[in-house]
Amino acid sequence: MADLSLIRNFSIVAHIDHGKSTLADRILEHTGVISQREMRAQFLDDMDLEREMGITIKANRATCPYTHDGREYMLNLIDTPGHVDFHYEVSRSLAACEGVLVLVDATQGVQAQTVANTYLAVEADLEIILVINKIDLPAARPEDIALEVEQVLGLDASEAVFTSAKTGAGIDELLAAVVERIPPPAGDPSGKLRALIYDAKPDPHRGVISHTRVFDGGFRRGDSVELVGVGRQFLITEVGKFTPKLGAVESLGAGEVGYFFAGIKTLADVNIGDTVTLAADPTDNPFPGYHPPQQMVFCDFYPGIGTSTEALREAMEKLWLNDSSFTYSTVGSDALGIGFRCGFLGLLHMKIIQERLERENAVSVVQTAPTVTYEIELTTGEVKRIESPSELPDASTMNEIREPFVKVQMIIPADCVGTVMQLAMDRRGKQKKTEYLSTTRVMLTYEMPLCEIIYDFFDKLKTCTRGYGTADYELIGYVVGDMVRMDVLVNGLPVDALSVIVHRDKAAVRGRKLITRLKKEISRHMFEIPLQAAIGSKIIARETIRAFRKDVTAKCYGGDITRKRKLLEKQKEGKRRMKTVGNVAIPQEAFMSILNPDD
Repeated sequence: MADLSLIRNFSIVAHIDHGKSTLADRILEHTGVISQREMRAQFLDDMDLEREMGITIKANRATCPYTHDGREYMLNLIDTPGHVDFHYEVSRSLAACEGVLVLVDATQGVQAQTVANTYLAVEADLEIILVINKIDLPAARPEDIALEVEQVLGLDASEAVFTSAKTGAGIDELLAAVVERIPPPAGDPSGKLRALIYDAKPDPHRGVISHTRVFDGGFRRGDSVELVGVGRQFLITEVGKFTPKLGAVESLGAGEVGYFFAGIKTLADVNIGDTVTLAADPTDNPFPGYHPPQQMVFCDFYPGIGTSTEALREAMEKLWLNDSSFTYSTVGSDALGIGFRCGFLGLLHMKIIQERLERENAVSVVQTAPTVTYEIELTTGEVKRIESPSELPDASTMNEIREPFVKVQMIIPADCVGTVMQLAMDRRGKQKKTEYLSTTRVMLTYEMPLCEIIYDFFDKLKTCTRGYGTADYELIGYVVGDMVRMDVLVNGLPVDALSVIVHRDKAAVRGRKLITRLKKEISRHMFEIPLQAAIGSKIIARETIRAFRKDVTAKCYGGDITRKRKLLEKQKEGKRRMKTVGNVAIPQEAFMSILNPDD
């Protein structure tokens, strides 16, 4: 078993694009874990999509040896995602650490996710080391940024470490700070085994690989262990560490981070946050576990051209085994057939899942517009959550509808405050706080409905702030709102796939846009087709698709006018009868264009 005083477990957190993965690359290189020949950018990011998009989606880890003052230390490093959608990955990783490196870009300073992740580290009672990165850039202001961080986050600027992850400057000082300032793990090496599963990934050949941090005791290959949460026992077939590739070892002891294989078939058989203990001598103090990640955004996926429902179902199942943070269930639509209602952590997560579905499984997907989950209180007092407008019961059976509200923190240039405030007001935001971080940068805190920010809020914010604005949000609860279900009627019949839940004040504008678009997509028929947006029995917007009209009076030249009138009346009667029995053909392309989330 390793000496606890020589172990350091730490994580790197930062805003997106502040250099976490590059810093991890330099640490791996500096400690000699990977050679110059093996080195590649974003070494720990093993997903193709992560490399293409230049972001970290899943937290990654590595064990690095480091010699300081004649003693060899074991550094267990975890590189975390920076995007707000993967906030839960950061919180899970911090549970396996004693310290954290808060990385700040020397040119951009404190950003929204910097604030959120620092608060996470403070709540977890971790030792924080401030790292000012990218000091090699011409526009870098490391000392100014360190003082700004001290003012905003209360971290001591005099203890900041200045680095350039790109050139490797300051990496030695950083590793020395990790050894000197982050405390060694506390634990009882001779006690009963108590280990935390903080992540898991599927392996196509050996089942699930469980990423674990041992707090007390230890285990080795051949031990019989129990997963307390699921109440099942497994036989350990391999124990190892991330170096950063999988490297088998004899055993894992208190304070160490590593992995194990135990014949666990799928991710459904293991709970992230579960406690691992020896089956023969179980611990009396299991971990409470993590809160499961909460899906914030929902949309429907339907099979596209050349894809069957069964093929899409298999692709969904395979992907869910790889990423259990999204959910799916079967839904049906008269217009689009059988599909799946999926829940995601955010819009980026939704985009990544769709990309992985199409790329890894060669399926074509029709995606509906994203929606959020609502709480409704029935007249019986029962409270239930709904994820689609079709689940909304009759208004007479409901007391109220509650919509999800989020706290949004925006860090923007000071000269853009007016336009950003107007943007937030247009989205029904309530201003809570304004803080000047410096003479040129401001942090605005708003509370606003989640449904108002999932479409294009972040794009509009970037536009308003010339690309310099950043935002982070967290769910704060459900608030009663004047929400209504808006139905779309085609030829007097409601089309379920086009129903939406909207705020009453915005229903007319939304309805008019929707039916105007629908009018362009539905071809003309032999009879007139009314398109209507309605709330209950009240029509709030209407468009009409004109009928094809044959000139039945063309043959009548000269003669009495009554002959022409008779023919026109006969034509009008025929169209009236056709309208009552005729069906309107709505092409799938119409649904695809209307339900496109970009619109």
